Amino acid sequence: MKRKLAFALCTALAFNLGSGAGLVSALAQEKADLAANGNAGQTQTMADKRPVIHPGGTRLGAYDPHGDFGDQTDVSTEHLFLPWEDVDLESLRLADAYALQRKRKLLVTIEPWSWSLDWKLTPDQLRDRTLRGDYDANMEAIASMLAELKSPVIVRWGQEMEDTSGRFSWAGWAPQDYVKAYKHAMDIVRKRVPNVQLMWSPKGMPNLGEYYPGDDYVDLVGLSVFGLEQFDAIEYGGPHTFKQALKPGYGLVAKYNKPIWVAELGWQGGAPYMQSWIDTATQPDPDFPNLAEVVYFNDRDVHEWPHELGRPNWRVVNDATN
Repeated sequence: MKRKLAFALCTALAFNLGSGAGLVSALAQEKADLAANGNAGQTQTMADKRPVIHPGGTRLGAYDPHGDFGDQTDVSTEHLFLPWEDVDLESLRLADAYALQRKRKLLVTIEPWSWSLDWKLTPDQLRDRTLRGDYDANMEAIASMLAELKSPVIVRWGQEMEDTSGRFSWAGWAPQDYVKAYKHAMDIVRKRVPNVQLMWSPKGMPNLGEYYPGDDYVDLVGLSVFGLEQFDAIEYGGPHTFKQALKPGYGLVAKYNKPIWVAELGWQGGAPYMQSWIDTATQPDPDFPNLAEVVYFNDRDVHEWPHELGRPNWRVVNDATN
């Protein structure tokens, strides 16, 4: 069974919660998890923690399945996630209409796996099948649909590839295997989608350069930057600011001379901690001259964080049911 994409409340309500793993099953379990565990030890005291938009500052985009940014006119990009299996590609047309109405670009993150509960490939099996072309038809179907959209499209394929935590089945492949798979997928997209922009999107770890596919395959660089106060206390002995969290990854990718995005952004903690991130995420900073846009991940994290910190709730609206 194929599931629809999440880009606003209207389509979030259209989910078939019995048909997917990962994000879908996580959302389905939310109410039970909260009843049993509360907010997994996290503190949130603000009714709304969305970023402050600074005139002349960094642009803002959002992954927004709850529609909290739907009426906000200064949002530049609508972010979508889709697997390359078991997804209703027709829902991309709805996302396109939604973005067009709001004059937003579409950032489409293609995850090379399935969200089906029955999907059980190991990372090695996924790699082997990808490299021998078993999923070419999936990519061609996605690219063909993207070609029909009217919104400007950015494609982000196989994000956070250098991470070896086990979060993603494609992450941690040998660099040459990932680069080969990335280039092949993007070749399919470029062949069918006029004027598409390609985003290469590492997590920001020291070895990310091993996975760089070359300037010809990168129009934009995306990073992932999240602030979780309790994690900072354990890992660093105290809170990190947005600037401190962004600086290491930014420093590693600045040499490519590409526009840099924070493709996934979120924060959670006490009010003083969050206020710092709220105030500075779009603030112009001379230390980050190539930072073009930050894209807020407006949902609860799909995966558990280390140190038994649960799944942080990045959503800007303080709603205990999300």
